[in-house]
Amino acid sequence: MYAYIDGKLAFKSPAYVVIDAGGVGYHINISLNTYSLLGDAERCKLYTWLHVKEDGHTLYGFADEGERRLFLHLISISGIGPNTGRMMLSSITPLEIQTAIINGNVSLIQRIKGIGPKSAQRVILELQDKLRKEGSETLSTAPIAQTVKDEALAALVMLGFARNTAEKVLEQEIKKNGASLTVEQLIKFALKNL
Repeated sequence: MYAYIDGKLAFKSPAYVVIDAGGVGYHINISLNTYSLLGDAERCKLYTWLHVKEDGHTLYGFADEGERRLFLHLISISGIGPNTGRMMLSSITPLEIQTAIINGNVSLIQRIKGIGPKSAQRVILELQDKLRKEGSETLSTAPIAQTVKDEALAALVMLGFARNTAEKVLEQEIKKNGASLTVEQLIKFALKNL
C-alpha cells in the first residue's frame, strides 16, 4: 500500500523510527541493518511494507529496496512472520543472508534467534532457486536504466526471467533487428525467444 515514506526523522531507536511526513508521524519498525544505515540524517526515506492483521496495522521500513525485497521473500516462508524476518535482517546483513541461502549454509541461518534447523532448511529449500535466479544485484537499489537495452533488461528481470539469459536474448535481438528499436519493441522480440 505504501511504497516508501520520505520525511523528517522525528525519533530513532534500534527497533523503530518515527518519520514526520506531511504533518503525520509514521511509526515504522526497522531492522538493525536499517538503523545503522540511517546514521545521523535529519531527513530519511524508508521503503515500507504494511502488515495488516485483525488487531492492527504495522509498518516495516527498510533502508533500500533490496532489503525490502529480501524481507518479503523471507516472510513468504511458512512459519516466518514479519517479526522473525526483521530479526533475521537484524542478526546478519541482508547480503550475508542471501549468500547463506544461495550457498545452502544451514548453520549460519540456524544461528539466528528464532530460527531452528527445520526453519533454516525450509528457508534454503524455498528461496535458493529464487535468489539464484534474481542474482546478487537484487540487494542493490534499482539501477537507473540509461540505454534501451538496460531498460528492457530491467523489465525482463522484473518479469521473472534470469538476468544472464535475458541479456543474451536481448543482444541477439539487437544484432538481428538493429539498435534503433524502442524498449517496447525490444521486449516484445525478446519475449518471443525466452
